[in-house]
Amino acid sequence: MLGLLISNKEKEEIIYILKREMDELLYDLREGRLNSSVKKAMEERYQILFHLLIRLVPPNECAAYVRNRPRKDVMK
Repeated sequence: MLGLLISNKEKEEIIYILKREMDELLYDLREGRLNSSVKKAMEERYQILFHLLIRLVPPNECAAYVRNRPRKDVMK
């Protein structure tokens, strides 16, 4: 486990950067023109960023970034 000591201004900047990057990833993932391996890598990156965001903001702010991925075992 690692620790990090940052000021409130630095925390707010990190939150801003995380949200901005996650918004860009969500936009790209919605397009649907991605190669499956690229899409998988982007989804993994999104999950890492989301878990970082969870540690920095209250749950109500995280709710906007929760992704509802369809289950693979459900037939349409």
